[in-house]
Amino acid sequence: MIRSTQYTLNARLYERLPRRTFLPFACLLLALTSVAAQSEQAHTKDISGTWVAKTQTPMGDLEIVYELKVQNGRITGTQRLPFGDAPIVASKFDGDRFELTIELESFGDTQKATAKGKIVGDTLEIAPAFPKPPEGAGGPGGAPPAMFSSSMVFHRGKPTPSNRAPAVDYNSLPKIQLPALHSVLYNGLAATPPMGWNSWNKFHTNITDRTIREIANAMASSGMRDAGYQYLIIDDGWQGQRDDSGRLQPNSNFPDMKALADYVHSKGLKLGIYSSPGPRTCGGFEGSYGQEEMDAKTWAAWGIDYLKYDWCSASRVWKDRQMQAVYQRMGDALRATGRQIVFALCQYGRANVGDWGASVGANSWRTTGDISDSWVSMSSIGFSQSSWAPFARPGHWNDPDMLEVGNGGMSTTEYRTHFTLWAILAAPLIAGNDLRNMSPEIMGILTKKEVIAVNQDKLGRAGERLSKNGDVEVWVRSLDAGAYAVAFFNRGLTPAPGSLRWTSLEIDHTPKVRDLWQHVDVPSSADGFTVSVPGHDVVLIRVSP
Repeated sequence: MIRSTQYTLNARLYERLPRRTFLPFACLLLALTSVAAQSEQAHTKDISGTWVAKTQTPMGDLEIVYELKVQNGRITGTQRLPFGDAPIVASKFDGDRFELTIELESFGDTQKATAKGKIVGDTLEIAPAFPKPPEGAGGPGGAPPAMFSSSMVFHRGKPTPSNRAPAVDYNSLPKIQLPALHSVLYNGLAATPPMGWNSWNKFHTNITDRTIREIANAMASSGMRDAGYQYLIIDDGWQGQRDDSGRLQPNSNFPDMKALADYVHSKGLKLGIYSSPGPRTCGGFEGSYGQEEMDAKTWAAWGIDYLKYDWCSASRVWKDRQMQAVYQRMGDALRATGRQIVFALCQYGRANVGDWGASVGANSWRTTGDISDSWVSMSSIGFSQSSWAPFARPGHWNDPDMLEVGNGGMSTTEYRTHFTLWAILAAPLIAGNDLRNMSPEIMGILTKKEVIAVNQDKLGRAGERLSKNGDVEVWVRSLDAGAYAVAFFNRGLTPAPGSLRWTSLEIDHTPKVRDLWQHVDVPSSADGFTVSVPGHDVVLIRVSP
């Protein structure tokens, strides 16, 4: 069987052919090309339709869906993952095997990846395409998330009904005129890094009104609220559809968002919500593209106190150089509501956000890709933050993503390191575990009063790496009243010494030293401080001249 449908006449052969011979030869060539194309199409099975596969995860059953259309030997359509839709932009068949080039979004960028599949009877076996995490996000680049197998069996069928919005034709979106750049007035909030809880790390989009109320109860009764955690943030997955007036409604899992906000407020807490400046959120739900003013007014009417605003899908519409103006649109909209709403940018540290984040009215901005619950991810993100320190100040904070403390992927020791590092960085302390069933050890980490005091220090300076010796890093944060927080981190597996000379802090006498995890004052020499640090652990001291 002839598979190739592309033929090229050799110039020398053409020159040697008599003129009267060329026309029949060319006709024969065209005939062979036509037969080859018909043969190839005849052997291309029509897999048009909807193909569904389910997989069990700790979060419950999740689906991957392919909407495919085969025409002229080419496959078009979309791949729908639990965190959004992606178009098929190229394809190729080879008998019963095929490859799909998928255009994916990853941490504010678009990239292409390949899904490989084969036809097996009445099913498709496909290894889905997943976005490659950026450098510093942790984990092997391009590897499928652990919740999915590398190859899955897809059957024709209907996906489970979902609140996700329909796929978007990005080429036909109405264009938005971006505003001239100006400074949005500071809202007076987040004088110290925000503290709270967010639904994403534990529940992803599987959230309900009942879950949020139960978390509010746990925050109030467990001691989290009294330790300073005040914002309860509903991440992606709450959105329904827009009504005839364009007003965004919550989905059926959230029957009355105003009543939910009232309940959260009754517990002495504040309610946060999530959206995107793009047409769709990361999970494929309705975004705020072109509806910024209406959405801000809606959230204010509900009683919302915090907005996480995620760049997802905006990368299909805007360029990084336009990001400041895009976020300014929402900053202006929030300001115009008259309600005090913390504005948290989630744009993965792109476009030099530290230079302009405060000017769009933001109280925090992400500095990295998404964290995951592993030592590799946490440490690669956390220990890369030193260069961001100059941008932090009261009301405006660097955000290396939410806490994974208590989600089960790290040891208690590693979680203590995680929490200490975020405290030194002056990062928002946004918990992401299930507060309804915390162990005493996890509760002890999240509510450690003297460590939280470092994070919430009113001077508002972020910590920086002072030195690195082998696996041991020494980080220092300036505190109010001339004090310092000093953390000795051991990134290795075996105990190692850490040391600090007082002269490096411009201290010329023996200061008072307190171990903040042990809750005790400790002796020190006139020259400095030395301590043995267990593997993957930390020693945190407060130095008071």
